[in-house]
Amino acid sequence: MSTQTSLMNPNRGKYLSQNVWAGALLGLGFVAFVDEAVFHQLLHWHHFYDLSTPEWGLIWDGIFHSFSWFATIGSSFLLADLHRKHAFWPKRWFGGILFGGGAFQLYDGIIQHKWMRIHQIRYNVDIFPYDLVWNIIAAIMIVVGLYLLSQTKKSSLSTSEGVS
Repeated sequence: MSTQTSLMNPNRGKYLSQNVWAGALLGLGFVAFVDEAVFHQLLHWHHFYDLSTPEWGLIWDGIFHSFSWFATIGSSFLLADLHRKHAFWPKRWFGGILFGGGAFQLYDGIIQHKWMRIHQIRYNVDIFPYDLVWNIIAAIMIVVGLYLLSQTKKSSLSTSEGVS
């Protein structure tokens, strides 16, 4: 089956990392967008930067939103290039989405929430359950993403060994 798939997508073995980067940037952009839209704008739980005035919090939310938008657009260009080269690998790309989104969420939960303390998920409540759920979801996304990436890497190696 992997030989048949490689015949359908003859270039995908050459572009393993581009499939991952296209997915990782989309995952990062998507998780950042959900964080911004849901927790910042709809629920008003926090801003990207809560160590100053609400006005500065809104400015930093705008910068954060721009960052997520640029990651998403960058992903779109990489994805279009993969399709042009007939090198798109959906399973590897989806693994990249989960890994990139989970890595961003874990970075946010540990570095920004706990280490830098620039914002918390929510204020004036027991934060432990929120932190636990946030970081466990991130870890699950990373593990599943890495599993998919390892499966596609193995598939790529076995296909290239069979072709050579």
